[in-house]
Amino acid sequence: MMRHTPIKKARIGRYLIAEPMLLDQSFNRTVVLLTEHNEEGSVGFVLNKPMDLYIHELVPELPESEFPVFFGGPVQNDSIFYVHTLGDRVADSIHIQGNLYWGGDFEQLKALLHAGVVESHEIRFFMGYSGWSPRQLDGELEENSWVVLEAGSIDPLNDEPETLWKKVLLHLGDDYKIWANAPKDPLLN
Repeated sequence: MMRHTPIKKARIGRYLIAEPMLLDQSFNRTVVLLTEHNEEGSVGFVLNKPMDLYIHELVPELPESEFPVFFGGPVQNDSIFYVHTLGDRVADSIHIQGNLYWGGDFEQLKALLHAGVVESHEIRFFMGYSGWSPRQLDGELEENSWVVLEAGSIDPLNDEPETLWKKVLLHLGDDYKIWANAPKDPLLN
C-alpha cells in the first residue's frame, strides 16, 4: 500500500477513516466506503467489520458459498446490500467509481451466484448501511471525527478487514501513528 494523503471533502467513492476515540460502537475503528453523498445525505458501508455469517445463511435459496457478510452500518440492519465489480452483469447497479458498483437487480445476481460465475473478490455483502442526514457528515468532518481518503486508496473488496483501519492510518504518515497505535480502551492503558 502506498502512502496516502488525507483530504477534507467527502465524495462518492472516497473512504472515511474513523478517529480512534469515536464513541459510537457502530463506527469505532472503521473504514467506510461512501456510495452516496449529496444534498439529501450520505450513504456508505463499513468495510472492516465481518460478521460470523455467510450470504447463503441469510438467503437460503442461494447455494452454499464462501461469501461472508459484513456489518455495513446501523441503518436498515435487517436488509442486505452489496458492493461489487460486476458492472452491467447486474442490471440497475449504481456506479461508485472505477469498476466499483453497488446494488442492482438481486434476482439477476442470484442467477449469477447459482451459475458459479461470481468470485469472492468481486462482491461484498453487507447487513445494513451507514447513513447521514443532509450536512451531518460534513459536520462530523469539521469535528475531525473522520479522515477522508481519495478513491483508489483502498481495495474495498480485497484488503484484509481485520487490519485495514490500522494499515491505512500507518500509511497516512507520522501525524496518524498516534491514532493507529491508540489502545482500544484508553482506560486500560
